[in-house]
Amino acid sequence: MTLNCKLTARGVNFFYGSNQALHDVSMDFPENRVTALIGPSGCGKSTFLRCLNRMNDLISGARVQGEILLDGSDINAARMDVVALRRQVGMVFQKPNPFPKSIFENVAYGLRVNGMKNASDIRDKVEEALRRAAIFDEVKDRLDSSALGLSGGQQQRLCIARALAVDPQILLMDEPASALDPIATQKIEEGIHDLKHRLTIIIVTHNMSQAARVSDRTAFFYLGRLIEEGATEAMFTRPKLKQTEDYITGKFG
Repeated sequence: MTLNCKLTARGVNFFYGSNQALHDVSMDFPENRVTALIGPSGCGKSTFLRCLNRMNDLISGARVQGEILLDGSDINAARMDVVALRRQVGMVFQKPNPFPKSIFENVAYGLRVNGMKNASDIRDKVEEALRRAAIFDEVKDRLDSSALGLSGGQQQRLCIARALAVDPQILLMDEPASALDPIATQKIEEGIHDLKHRLTIIIVTHNMSQAARVSDRTAFFYLGRLIEEGATEAMFTRPKLKQTEDYITGKFG
């Protein structure tokens, strides 16, 4: 079966000033699948993730070479509207970062920025996003309360809802559960499973068990290079390279 790819990277090199952090990375991201990026700290996986919606633009001296194509359009082209790109390619960070606003306004913020004015439409979209992030039932009676009063796991799911509210096609997740307890982590993982029916998801994780549980495809990075990628089950049971096997089995990393 040929999978439709929403996002494609071809020959991506990335530099922090004179330091090259990524070397000739090429891979495809199939639609409605979860792709996990794994590898030891400092291997380039988070740098690569941030290339996919140009978050690295915010870093002084950073530059990228190669092509990253979203539905065939180069996201690094001068004509690309970066705000529109980040609407299509949302991001959830390692540490929950809710705004110091109410739960409702956290999710409504992006809708208002994008020009939605009808209060009923905003309310409906906020509820839908909270439901898709599997947190609505926990917060429905306190939507006007500060988001900062939520637990860490709830804050992270709120941030997922905030990203989902503007209907992205792709969701980038940079270790979204690394600071959470096991119960909160399970809820995030269950949410990922449900979301992939409507989204393409790319997740960076250090947790091999998590990668095996949530992803359809896995890519192993080491020293800024893509070493091996493929179907998750095959990667974890029949890796092609000994280096991949050694990392997955905990012999280094």
